[in-house]
Amino acid sequence: MHKTIAALLAGAGFLLAPSLALAHISASSASSGPGIANATQEIVFGVGHGCEGADTYSVRVEIPAGVTSVRPMTSDFGKATVEKNSAGTITAILWQKADEELQPSDTHYYKLSVRLKLPNQPFTTLYFPTRQTCKSSDGTITTTDWVGTPTVTAPEPAPALVVVPARAPGWNKFTVPADISDLKAYFSDAQIVWKGTSAYTANPATEELVKATSGVTVLSSLKANDEIWVRY
Repeated sequence: MHKTIAALLAGAGFLLAPSLALAHISASSASSGPGIANATQEIVFGVGHGCEGADTYSVRVEIPAGVTSVRPMTSDFGKATVEKNSAGTITAILWQKADEELQPSDTHYYKLSVRLKLPNQPFTTLYFPTRQTCKSSDGTITTTDWVGTPTVTAPEPAPALVVVPARAPGWNKFTVPADISDLKAYFSDAQIVWKGTSAYTANPATEELVKATSGVTVLSSLKANDEIWVRY
C-alpha cells in the first residue's frame, strides 16, 4: 500500500456513501449497503413504480439457492406469505395488497423486507427473479416479470444483491475468488482498494490523488486469486 495515500485517507476520516444502481424493483441490505457473506441480514426490496399507471397489487420474489433462514415481514403494503418445496425450504415470498388498500393510480413507492442468511459466497451477485402484478381502478390486471440476469435474457432486470466478505473498519485483506471487471459493484462503499502498487476508489477526489501519486497506477479489474487490501 502506498504510504502517502494511506496517510491522507487516515487523516481525512471520511467514508464513502454507498452508490447503488437501482432497478425499478431493487434489492439492498436494510442499511442500504451490500449483502455480507454468511451473515443474517434484513434485505429490502424497493418497488419504484406500478405498471402503466396502475398501482402495484402484489409482488412475488423468488429466493435463490443457498439463501437460508428466510423470514419475510408483513409490511404496510400487505400480508406476506411463503411458498415451500417438498423439503420445506422457502422458495418464494408473495406480498399481497388488500383490495381496499389499492390506490386509484400509480402514486406510491413500497418497501418489502425479509430477514435471511446469505451464502458464504463473497464477491458474487445474487438475483431474485420477481413478478410484479398491478391492478387498475377498473380491475384490469397487468404483470411485469423482473427476471433478467447475465444468463437469462429479459427486458427487465431481476433485483440483484451484491455479496461482499465480512469486514471491519480499517484495512482488510481479501483473496478474490474469481475475475472482477466491475470494481464499483463490489467496492462502492470502500475508501480505497489496493493490489500491489495499483489502487481503485469510487471517490472522484481520491481517484485524482491516485492518478497524481508517483509509482501508483489506477486499478481497473481483478483476476481470480488476486490478493487485495481494502480500507472501509
